[in-house]
Amino acid sequence: MSKHFNEEHNLFREGFRAFLQKEVVPHIDKWEKTGTIERFIWLKFGEMGYFGLDYPEAYGGLALDKFYTIIWLEEMQRINSGGFAAAMWAHAFLAMQHLNAEGDERIKKEYLQPSIEGRKIGCLCITEPFAGSDVAGMRTTATKTDDGYVLNGSKTFITNGIYSDYLVVSAKTNPEAGSRGISMFLVDRDTPGISATKLDKLGWRASDTGEIAFDNVKVLKANLLGEENKGFSYLMQHLALERLIMGVNAHARAEYALEYTIKYMSERTAFGKTIDRFQALRHSVAQMATEIEMLKVFNYSVVEQLNNGEYPVKEATMSKLQSTKVADEVIYNCLQYLGGYGYMEGYPLARMSRDSRLGPIGGGTSQILKEVLAKIVIDGKTYKSSF
Repeated sequence: MSKHFNEEHNLFREGFRAFLQKEVVPHIDKWEKTGTIERFIWLKFGEMGYFGLDYPEAYGGLALDKFYTIIWLEEMQRINSGGFAAAMWAHAFLAMQHLNAEGDERIKKEYLQPSIEGRKIGCLCITEPFAGSDVAGMRTTATKTDDGYVLNGSKTFITNGIYSDYLVVSAKTNPEAGSRGISMFLVDRDTPGISATKLDKLGWRASDTGEIAFDNVKVLKANLLGEENKGFSYLMQHLALERLIMGVNAHARAEYALEYTIKYMSERTAFGKTIDRFQALRHSVAQMATEIEMLKVFNYSVVEQLNNGEYPVKEATMSKLQSTKVADEVIYNCLQYLGGYGYMEGYPLARMSRDSRLGPIGGGTSQILKEVLAKIVIDGKTYKSSF
């Protein structure tokens, strides 16, 4: 894809792929079993600048174009641990995005910079037990006091929710105002009143996903991110990137699954010939390769829009909706083509199948995304960036 990736991009891909093979892959199976990603790897990512690709140089970032981020996401999918990849990108592109966009200079120096260096780990706390895709329905409150706020409520399905050092938390500062009464806060993990419970998941097992409770947690005024009651608009501003990330993750894991399966088919013999000679399988592979390539081209076009400062809500939503659907279908078929071996934990398709299933759920379910798109396509609704 020479239109999007130049020689520097390709060198970065080669270097990052080699880094992952050397520093990450040997530990993946252990992290998948323990659900704990050891701190040393965060520091190594930081030392190499891998958390700062899209962030200002003033805080240790590299200020590179977003195609470096896409390479980063694609290569992370190729090591076959959706949980490890999620822990890294939830830190780098969810929690840190709010610090960079809404944090003041102190917050950027004390939290964003060490996050880029891998010395601090962050998580973003939006979803609640009774408010998932309906962000405006959240019940967590932040009651104003003389010197700050008091948080009460709970969040769930939070990636990095157990072992992170700080939390970026959405809460209602004006409950009567609905979505116009939400604010964003930066909260240190060791603040009294915070408790977390680790959740046992079907997939993404390397990442720590938690349910977090806030019991009269005191937050200083200085830790309000941006303006009071502007939190909903901040969350919406970052949704396009989050949906695109999920879309890119999906096309990358589908591509890896198909590559692995094609190689397996070329080695597996049945009825006197390798199974890649059977027409039914060959044509299915051709169809899947076509769908993946079309997704990649579309997703790269959305990245280009972001690079140009546009706000592609419609396109990013389409990216997540269709890419996660195709990834699930491709991985289902690939597991089938491995037969009994596809069902064995020693082969990558078993884990990949579990990890991929979260794609149509996390970051907005496919059903919700269809309604978002219906409003845009049928009702003419438009979304504008406030940045």
